[in-house]
Amino acid sequence: MRVLITGGAGFVGSHLVDHYLRRGDEVIVIDNLITGQEENIGQHIDNKKLKFIKQDVCDVTEVKGNVDLILHFACPASPFEYQKYPIETLRVMSFGTYNMLELARIKNAKFLLASTSEVYGDPEVHPQKEDYFGNVNLLSPRAVYDEGKRFAETLTLSYFRKFNLSIGIVRIFNTYGERMHSEDGRVIPSFISEALKNKPLPIFGDGSQTRSFCYISDMVNAITKAAQIDYPMPMNLGNPAEYTILQLADIVKRLCPSQSEYEFLPLPDSDPKKRKPDISKAKKLLGWEPKIGLEQGLKKVIEWFRRKK
Repeated sequence: MRVLITGGAGFVGSHLVDHYLRRGDEVIVIDNLITGQEENIGQHIDNKKLKFIKQDVCDVTEVKGNVDLILHFACPASPFEYQKYPIETLRVMSFGTYNMLELARIKNAKFLLASTSEVYGDPEVHPQKEDYFGNVNLLSPRAVYDEGKRFAETLTLSYFRKFNLSIGIVRIFNTYGERMHSEDGRVIPSFISEALKNKPLPIFGDGSQTRSFCYISDMVNAITKAAQIDYPMPMNLGNPAEYTILQLADIVKRLCPSQSEYEFLPLPDSDPKKRKPDISKAKKLLGWEPKIGLEQGLKKVIEWFRRKK
């Protein structure tokens, strides 16, 4: 099989590269490296089955040879990154998604869109199911990501309805693991990097907001299963175990171990107060549910951060 992964030098994308190369597939990575890092796929530099194209997917309209599967994962993923690159975020979810859908149509390839739990916004329904339309403030700074992903879902479904293109849409909830940027603003790498230095852990609001955290190996397992089935509607992927941000901070401090104190900061505009996926659909259609608990996964990531120091 020949697999094209946009954003393949990013956090989740690079782990997908590992998976498909391990299977013996040919992999094409397209990444302009504004948030990805070439070192994330550096271990495969001598693998002749990997082809790396350093280019903005918004400018890609042709790829030589056959393509069987396109995984569209190109997009800044953390609030810090997509607010730093707002236009780029909107472009990659519009022009970039269009280009890859057109390529999938021409190549007769399966297309899988990496969407996000952010399509639910600050949800008024808990836990979040796929049939919930969301509560998104389209004027907030976060909207470049939220609305960009919502548009990409609509465009992807339009290709299915008009061209009968084989598609999948996965709504990815908070995922963590090795290769995350220590300074990308997401809560787990932020907490770990500061805790290892005994510096204050930044907590927005009072820390009562909740999140669910899925370890990267579980997420890759789910994504690759989703790419194999014929199901065109959105599907939640994540770990339904729910933690407050303060609970997460306590766990990170204990596992490091750390003498860090907490620094409470103003809650960002439209920051979701609760976040928990209903994964009934993934359980039924994929036979999947996460296996790695939060503490087990955090121990792996903390060790990786220690080695990176």
